[in-house]
Amino acid sequence: MKFGGSSVADAERLRAMAELVKAQIKNRPVLVLSAMGNTTDYILAAANAAINNGFVSIENIEDIHLRTIKDLELDAALQREVKELFYELGSLLTGISLTRELTGRTRDCLVSFGERLSVRIAASYLQSLKLNACALDSWDVGFVSDSNFGQAELRNETWVRIASSLKTLTASGVLPVITGFIAKDENGNITTLGRGGSDLSATVIAAACKAGEVQVWKDVDGILSADPRLVKDARPVEKVSYEEAAELAYFGAQVLHPRAMQPCMKTGIPVLVKNSFNPQAPGTKIEALCEGKTPLIRAITSKKNVTLVDIVSTRMLGQSGFLAQVFSEFSKNGVSVDMVATSEVSVSCTLDAAHDIGWINRDLSRYADVEVRGDKAIVTIIGDVNRSSVILHRAFGVCEKEGICVQMVSQGASKVNISFIVDDIQAPHLVQALHAHFFAAQVKPAAKAGAAKPDAGAKAKNTKA
Repeated sequence: MKFGGSSVADAERLRAMAELVKAQIKNRPVLVLSAMGNTTDYILAAANAAINNGFVSIENIEDIHLRTIKDLELDAALQREVKELFYELGSLLTGISLTRELTGRTRDCLVSFGERLSVRIAASYLQSLKLNACALDSWDVGFVSDSNFGQAELRNETWVRIASSLKTLTASGVLPVITGFIAKDENGNITTLGRGGSDLSATVIAAACKAGEVQVWKDVDGILSADPRLVKDARPVEKVSYEEAAELAYFGAQVLHPRAMQPCMKTGIPVLVKNSFNPQAPGTKIEALCEGKTPLIRAITSKKNVTLVDIVSTRMLGQSGFLAQVFSEFSKNGVSVDMVATSEVSVSCTLDAAHDIGWINRDLSRYADVEVRGDKAIVTIIGDVNRSSVILHRAFGVCEKEGICVQMVSQGASKVNISFIVDDIQAPHLVQALHAHFFAAQVKPAAKAGAAKPDAGAKAKNTKA
């Protein structure tokens, strides 16, 4: 059972979490927790203040945790343990304020305090309810990583160590409460597991222990058919495959990160995404194969702040090394590509706008004409692999009706996603229009401010298939 930050944010949420755990105690659960609420953001803000102003304060971090301890009426022993962690955190920030530097190793150590505080308070509260809970840092149960700070990968021995330690604990009636997101390298340095790290911690534990299920408790009713901030009547999706969930996550949906699903994909363990604020909702089940009739569309999502790069070279017509040369440049500069559309002499691809792209014209223009266009978005439809022609036909009809220019199209190798590149400002309206069309919902589109229809010439010039 993995609980995200909003599900353990304060005393009220910890009480709700405890009820969920008590209801399933016979199944010998293992808990994985994120930091409470906005703790990690507060820690990073404190680090920035230490670097930029030489100012050290953890008052807001102390307030969240001490207020929760008081509200839950937890004992003095816990308060002493928590205050020791506050002292360590303050000392680390003081060191940062003196050096005015934050290395990757120091940053990982810094943000680990959120999870370490969270599990100690949660375990103490569960103990007050007569549950045999035990707070554990992830390295106590076998998490060993490499030294790639900020994006550490787990070592192979992690799986064996976890299976050994946790099976012994649960067999003896202990309820383990474990930090998500963090590990230690072979030198004893604290590391973090990057995006989706807490979910990854949970799925690795599940796979190592051959658990019956992973429950990921969030603040939404499972995976939704669209972003509810864009589509008011977005509905929960009952079931998705691992591949569909991975595509949804990669292209912007707030579900499990693709990395986090890998352990369950390898072992076939199902994942249930549930809402801790609304536990009666059935949630979404992620599994290898979804039985029953497959709907035409599962969900629609979008990813903004994308850069579109067009690379054209008639000089390399038919040369087999063209694509290899292009992608070697991306690799050399440490840039990952989201979407790709190719021909013999051209490549169109999308990059996250956060990447430094100053090198593109310099390095690629030696053998190709390059055009870089920012302020783009990816709109992705996850649907029935066997009916992609129907999906494409209807989706393009919606784009034509709404006057939205599609600038690139890509269907992933998994065949469960079809993605379009459009202007950033048009993406929300396109998601609304596609959802209204495919889900037959009476969605009132938002005002189409800025979504002006391009002229026919612009459409002909920019559209790629």
